[in-house]
Amino acid sequence: MITLGIILLIVGALIDISILWTIGIVLVVVGAILWILGSVGRAVGGRCHYW
Repeated sequence: MITLGIILLIVGALIDISILWTIGIVLVVVGAILWILGSVGRAVGGRCHYW
């Protein structure tokens, strides 16, 4: 999710499409939150770890 967000950020910046930029930021933030929650041992969505 973080990787897809970064790709969308880059593509949105190069092509100058603001919706891709916004979606990229949201995906990076959500991915980072899920990564942090999974790394501290908290169950995310019923799973002990998040891929």
